[in-house]
Amino acid sequence: MHEKPASTFSQRALDASSRRVVKHSVVIAGHRTSVSLEDAFWRALKDIAAQEGVSLAALIARVDAGRGEANLSSALRVFVLERALDARETPPSPSPHLSP
Repeated sequence: MHEKPASTFSQRALDASSRRVVKHSVVIAGHRTSVSLEDAFWRALKDIAAQEGVSLAALIARVDAGRGEANLSSALRVFVLERALDARETPPSPSPHLSP
């Protein structure tokens, strides 16, 4: 009997609930705005914010500040994609508990 491999990013992205578009209200530079993103992107943004030790609003504000003319929703999707691609290219750090 073969075990099913652990879910990968691409498999999770195909899940119907991940594709559901969810609208969130955020405050950026003192202005309230709505951002619509697929649930998978919201989850990824929350994970990135937690990894960086910042709030989701602060992370979105940072992406907003650097987006230029791009639509905010598109800029957030590209940000998440670039982070995922960077993570694939970066080898994991060795455990500090392992000796060379």
